[in-house]
Amino acid sequence: MPTYRRRTRIAAPFEEVWEFHATTAGLERLTPDWMHLRIEGVRGPDGEREPEELAAGTRIRMSIGPLGVVPRQRWVSVITDRRRSDDDAVFVDEMREGPFRKWEHTHTFLADGDETVLIDTVRYRLPFGAVGDALGPLAKVGFEGMFRDRHRRTRAALEGHDVPVSESG
Repeated sequence: MPTYRRRTRIAAPFEEVWEFHATTAGLERLTPDWMHLRIEGVRGPDGEREPEELAAGTRIRMSIGPLGVVPRQRWVSVITDRRRSDDDAVFVDEMREGPFRKWEHTHTFLADGDETVLIDTVRYRLPFGAVGDALGPLAKVGFEGMFRDRHRRTRAALEGHDVPVSESG
């Protein structure tokens, strides 16, 4: 199965970076504008609507409309794992409904002094059977721009850069 990985050092404390990624508000701030993300509903593991934190078992219903011209695509993710220690943390979201046959996104956070290393790892399978499998490794090209932008937005939000988070690119 193809895997995409991006690693970035964030000049912000581990706790801040971890908390920034713990809510749907963080997800909205990290998603590039051109994806036209809509969070349509969130249910916690106990059935609670709109929980404050994305705990293991949380289900997120959303839709995306890339570039505003592609028909909206429904995407349902479930947080399947969420754990942390004093100096590292991880959470995993898996797509249960959406445009991919498989999407497993592991978010890893490593404390390094006053900084944090952020690692995004995505294991995926494209639609369209054998054709999608053959083209799978090429999808990394599309992921690169999206994850570069997500990491830039994280740095802008947490390092106090003058770059507006709403900018893309």
